[in-house]
Amino acid sequence: MKAKRLILAVLAVLILAGGFYSCRQRQAGGLTLRQGVLSIGMEIGYPPMEYFDVDGVTPIGFDVEMGRAVAEKLGLRPEFIDTGWDGIFAGVETERYDTIMSAVTITPARMAAHNFSRPYIANTLAMVVLRGSNITARSPEEAVGLDVAFQAETTSDHYMMELADEGLRFTPRRYEKVMYCFDELALGRVDVIVTDLPVANDYVNVPNSPFETVWVSPEAEEFGVVLKKGNDALTDAINRALQELYADGTLQRISDKYFEADLVSQVFN
Repeated sequence: MKAKRLILAVLAVLILAGGFYSCRQRQAGGLTLRQGVLSIGMEIGYPPMEYFDVDGVTPIGFDVEMGRAVAEKLGLRPEFIDTGWDGIFAGVETERYDTIMSAVTITPARMAAHNFSRPYIANTLAMVVLRGSNITARSPEEAVGLDVAFQAETTSDHYMMELADEGLRFTPRRYEKVMYCFDELALGRVDVIVTDLPVANDYVNVPNSPFETVWVSPEAEEFGVVLKKGNDALTDAINRALQELYADGTLQRISDKYFEADLVSQVFN
């Protein structure tokens, strides 16, 4: 009797496991992790790309509006998931969300580890100082002996560390969010900031800004949407959506709204 009950229990487990496997297979066969939803990971603290509105709750910014537009093109509801930058890439690979739309620069190392969409924005790095300060450096290469602030694990971080490897002596000041870099610069606790040009412009190009941009890198970068490695179906669908959003003028409109400039046409033409 015990043997018979054991066999029946094993069969029940196998049936349940088979049903679970079938559900997973059906879910995997869909375009996104959850039916009807495009989940988007982003570090909401990187203006003007993604940040909270004055209510402190509503996400806004270029990537946010683009994410909504992409989801609409795919017939999906966007869901934004705020996450720290230091864990953002792990989140897409462990399927916490479908995509990352968070001002991610396309690099060979990142492309080897993840899927990327086509580029959707042109970018470069910039260096910012306090307006009227006695800092004479006019490029990162001249930042000898200075306290240089940047967001940790970004291309600004990588750029400065490459200079350090080449012999540049400075004090790196890494921060979790780029806004902390500007807070520290305003308080005089760091000497310069290296960050993405759209971010620099957002802080510099406002009335009575205490900041000024003294260097813009001649080397171009590009932002792309990140997906789990091998997620080719959703990657292709997002590429089609981005192309359509460029063709109908949506991306240019969003760019004009947040940058007061067209930063998208360069990468689509």
